[in-house]
Amino acid sequence: MLPIFELRGGIPAGINFFNIPWFIVVPIAIVGNMIPVFPILLLLGPISRLLSKIKFFRIFFDWLFKRTRSKSAVVERYKSIGLMLFVAIPLPITGAWTGSVAAFLFNIKFHNAIISILFGVFIAAVIVTTLSLLGIWGAIIAGIALMTLGVLSLRKSVTFKDKG
Repeated sequence: MLPIFELRGGIPAGINFFNIPWFIVVPIAIVGNMIPVFPILLLLGPISRLLSKIKFFRIFFDWLFKRTRSKSAVVERYKSIGLMLFVAIPLPITGAWTGSVAAFLFNIKFHNAIISILFGVFIAAVIVTTLSLLGIWGAIIAGIALMTLGVLSLRKSVTFKDKG
């Protein structure tokens, strides 16, 4: 299991490469995307506290938590609704795994986090399935959206560097 490919890669691959009907692929992708959420939410705190006593792991967890905080301002501001929206965006670094880490970092209660992440995964599945069923047009739409986000992100980072 890789955090980037479970739903975002599994649905297009299942539909477009393996010719599996969407109504079979989507539930499998949703379940596969949700499986790691439970252990991450339940175990991240105790494991990170224990392993952070070792320098290598402390550096790793500091990096992970800093990266997650930088990508999840919407979660910090809107809590459960923000978490759902964060997970729903079908882009790398915005899925259920990172959402679980964000829920931990922003102290969202376990049951609220599970519900928000599940709804976010459902929304992401609808978006990815729709784009996958559109075939080449879906790929073009997704490509344009990714390029637009990339340009906006680059523009934003250049603007901040110029000011600072």
